Amino acid sequence: MAHEDPTRRSLLSGAIAVAATTVTGAVTSTATGTGTAHATAPSPAAPPGAPQTPTLWREFTKTPYTHPQVPYIGRAGCRSGRHPSPTLTPTPGPRGHIDARRYGAHPDSKSDAAPAINRALADAGEKGGGTVVLQPGTYRLDGLIHIAHDNVTLRGAGSTRTTLLATRSLTELIGPYGSRYGGDKSSWSWAGGLIWLCPEARWQSLTTAIKAKSWPFEGWTGNKRDQWETLTTVRPAHRGSWSVTVTDTFRLHKGDLVLLRLADDPDHTLLEHMAGDGEGAKSYTWDDKTKLTSYVPYEWPVRVAAVDPRKRRVTFERPLPLDVRPEWDPRLTTHVTALTGSGVEALTLEVAETPQSPHLLDKGYNGVTFQCAYDCWADDIVVRHVDNGFGLVAASACTLRRTRVTGRGSHHPYFCREGSHDNLIEDFRIDARTTPAPPGTQLHGINVEGLSSHNVWSRGHMEMGTFDSHRGMPFANVRTDITVENNGRHGGDASAGPLFGARFTHWNIRVTNGRAGLMKLDGLAPHSATVGLNTVREFDQIDVPDFTGDLHARLELYGTTDAVRPRNLHEAQRALRR
Repeated sequence: MAHEDPTRRSLLSGAIAVAATTVTGAVTSTATGTGTAHATAPSPAAPPGAPQTPTLWREFTKTPYTHPQVPYIGRAGCRSGRHPSPTLTPTPGPRGHIDARRYGAHPDSKSDAAPAINRALADAGEKGGGTVVLQPGTYRLDGLIHIAHDNVTLRGAGSTRTTLLATRSLTELIGPYGSRYGGDKSSWSWAGGLIWLCPEARWQSLTTAIKAKSWPFEGWTGNKRDQWETLTTVRPAHRGSWSVTVTDTFRLHKGDLVLLRLADDPDHTLLEHMAGDGEGAKSYTWDDKTKLTSYVPYEWPVRVAAVDPRKRRVTFERPLPLDVRPEWDPRLTTHVTALTGSGVEALTLEVAETPQSPHLLDKGYNGVTFQCAYDCWADDIVVRHVDNGFGLVAASACTLRRTRVTGRGSHHPYFCREGSHDNLIEDFRIDARTTPAPPGTQLHGINVEGLSSHNVWSRGHMEMGTFDSHRGMPFANVRTDITVENNGRHGGDASAGPLFGARFTHWNIRVTNGRAGLMKLDGLAPHSATVGLNTVREFDQIDVPDFTGDLHARLELYGTTDAVRPRNLHEAQRALRR
C-alpha cells in the first residue's frame, strides 16, 4: 500500500522518542464563546521554562487522524513531506541542466533577461523537464518569469549570489486586475507573482480574463468553476479515513491527481462541520456571508495511492480532511491541468524599490506565487521590496523552505488562499521593514483564508506581521515553533464569515512584544489548541469570537517559553509516521 497507516503501538513508541518527558504543571483551560478562560498555574515542580509534555500531545498520539482540536499535518508539503535533504530538487529530468546563457540570458544587469529565461524554461518543459541554471550575477527582468510545465526547476547559484532585478509590476505587464466581488480593489494585492508557477493553459485563461476585465475565479475548476467532470461518486466516510468506497473505479488509477468535491446543503451543514459541528456553528447566521458561500463547493486535491476495483475502494496519500456525507453530494472529479514537480531555487528576486501602495491598491510588485500547483516547491529564495512576498493560490502539497521577505515592507509577506491545502512553509523569515510604512498601508503577515486547510508554518522568525487569519473560515491549520513581533493586523470582509474554523493549532509560539491578538486562540477559535505560548495581553486590534457558546478550545502550557515537548508539532507528527 502506498501509505503507512501507523498502529497505536508505533505511534506511542514514536511519541516517546519525540517527547520523553513527564507531564507536570500544564496550564490548561477550556474556553467558551465569551472569550474567557480559566487556567491553572504551573506547579512548583515544573517552573515555566522546564520542558513539559502537554496532555494534548499524548491524546494526539492515540487518535492522530481524528483528534478534535489538533489536525493531522504529518504529510504536509511536496511529495507528502518526503524531503529530508537540504535541497528539494528531484531528478533533473530528460534535459538535465540547461545554462540559461545558451538562450541569451546574461547576468549583466543591463539587458532584459526575462524572454531568454522563459524560452529556456519552456524548452525544458516541452522536452519532458529539466533544470534551468542561472549563473552568479544580476539579471534584469522587464517581464515576469513563468514556470508553466511539469518537472522544470529554475535554479540560481544561491540567494546571495544570483539576483533577478524586476523593473515592472503586474499592472504594467498584464493590466489592472479588479475584484470579482466588486469595488475598486486591486486583486494584485493578493494574486500573481513576478515569478509565477502556474500551468500554461490555466495561466492563459486567467490573464486573458484579466485583460478582458472579466474577473475570474482562480482555482482548480476554471474561471467560472465549471471545468470539471465527475469521475465517480463517493460513499459516506469519516474525517481521518485514508480510503473511501466509490460507485465505480473505472476512471481511477494509482497516481492520479483528483479533486474531492463537497457541496454545501441549504442548511449549511458543510460549513458547520468545518467549524466543528458545535452549538455555536449551528446557531451562526451563514446565509448573509455571500463571499464565504461563494467558496463552496470545497475542493480538495489529492493523489490516489491505490485502487481496489473489487472492493471499489480508493486509498489516498493523505487522510480525509472532513467527513464525507451524502447531503454534500460527494464525488471525485477532474480539474484543470495542474502544474506538478516544478520549483524555483537559490536566488533573490529584487524589485525596483517604490513606495508601498495604499491598502488593497497594490500594483503587483509581487514575489513568487504558486497557482493550481501540486507537489511544487521553493527553496533558498529571498524577495526584496515586494508588495506581496510568497503566494499560494489554489495550490496544494507545496513546500516553501528557507524563504525570506525583506526590504521596504509588504502587504502580505505570505498569502495562502482560494482553497490552498496541505502546504508546508518552513524555515521562513520576515525582516523588519527598512523604510517607514506610508500612511494608509497595511501589514498582515502569514495569511490564510478562503477555506484553506491543513497548511503548516514551521520554524519561523517574524520581525513584523501577525498570524493573519483573514476570514473566509480557514480551518485545521498549524503554526509551530515561531518567534513573532506581533505588530500586524488581520483583514477580511464581514461577508467572508468567521476568522477561524475548527482545529487551528498554535504550538510553541514566542511573542516578543507580548500582544495576544491572533496568537492565543482559546477565546476565539472553535475546537482549537494553543500550546506553549508565553504570557500575552490584549492591545491594538482586539477580536471577539464569531461563534457563541462553548468553543471547546484548549490552552496548555500558557505562560511558558520554549518549554513544550515536542517543540515542533509538524516535526513530531512526521516522526510518528516513521
